[in-house]
Amino acid sequence: MRIFVYEHITGGGFAGRPLPRVLAREGLAMRTALIADLAAIGRHDIVTTTDVRVAGVAPQGVQVVGIDSGDGRRSGGATIDAVIDFADAVWLIAPETGRCLERLTARIERRGRMVLGAGAAAVRRAADKSRLPRSLARLGIPHPQTALIDASIDARAIARNLGYPVVIKPARGAGCCGVGLARNPRELGGALDAANRERGTGPLVMQRYVKGRAASVSLLADGRCAMPLAVNAQRVIASTGFSYRGGVTPFDHPMAAAAATAAARTCAAIPGLRGYVGVDLVLTEAGPVVIEVNPRLTMSYLGVRQVLEENVAALAIAACQGRLPERALVRRRARFSASGRVRAS
Repeated sequence: MRIFVYEHITGGGFAGRPLPRVLAREGLAMRTALIADLAAIGRHDIVTTTDVRVAGVAPQGVQVVGIDSGDGRRSGGATIDAVIDFADAVWLIAPETGRCLERLTARIERRGRMVLGAGAAAVRRAADKSRLPRSLARLGIPHPQTALIDASIDARAIARNLGYPVVIKPARGAGCCGVGLARNPRELGGALDAANRERGTGPLVMQRYVKGRAASVSLLADGRCAMPLAVNAQRVIASTGFSYRGGVTPFDHPMAAAAATAAARTCAAIPGLRGYVGVDLVLTEAGPVVIEVNPRLTMSYLGVRQVLEENVAALAIAACQGRLPERALVRRRARFSASGRVRAS
């Protein structure tokens, strides 16, 4: 099978525009790890695109198509479409911001290629942070109190009703980009401004801040069910603006098993989720609270691929084809940073 690995930030999606530094760093780290795992399977022909401004190393035999930033978005997009048409399947790594991941997925589906991940409809459902609370409430899965914010709504009144501190974020965002914390009314304006700069064309959501230990669960999904691979500790710095610093996997925590169960139930509530999926949670004294669903590869992949016996990329492809493994065997522990550094022990 010819597989096109397309990481949007570093793979040509920003040709002719400045690269967002944080997302480019994380995107390159995920792209590099994924390509290495796919090449190690030994049964597929791998091709990827790269913005020529980005320095990266690909394993021998992987075809790399350079996209010059001077080509601009139109010609860069034509090159990407040509590589999509050349491939049998496409593995996307892209942010949900501004429906980016959803639109790219739909673009691949229109061209008749297999998506090694969630379909566009599932991405739309999973990525919308304004609708997720209703889905989780029907299942009895704890989620922060959430309110939608737009130009017609008094954000200060919403914050008073939720109770400080509150978190403001784009309804469709990625990582910690545009996520801010307001501990009191004086900080609310700054948090709203930060979220507005990253929200694209969509609305914002405001959530009651949940105190606890930040964590994530990495899962494989087959469109109906999901199997947890690992529970990961997240290092997230919560200030006026949130920042992600990496994590540790597996996470030895009393709530780890409950977190894995909540994440699997959350994925099952979103039909069509396939491949590698990440669910972010906060582990509180009362139990896990689900924050959001990432229907794509996440930075936790860097650690998970180091601690499992199996090739995680191969497992994800099998999941997309409807086959979930019976279990995941953890062999060691790994610490990973947001810049892509991994230390296993």
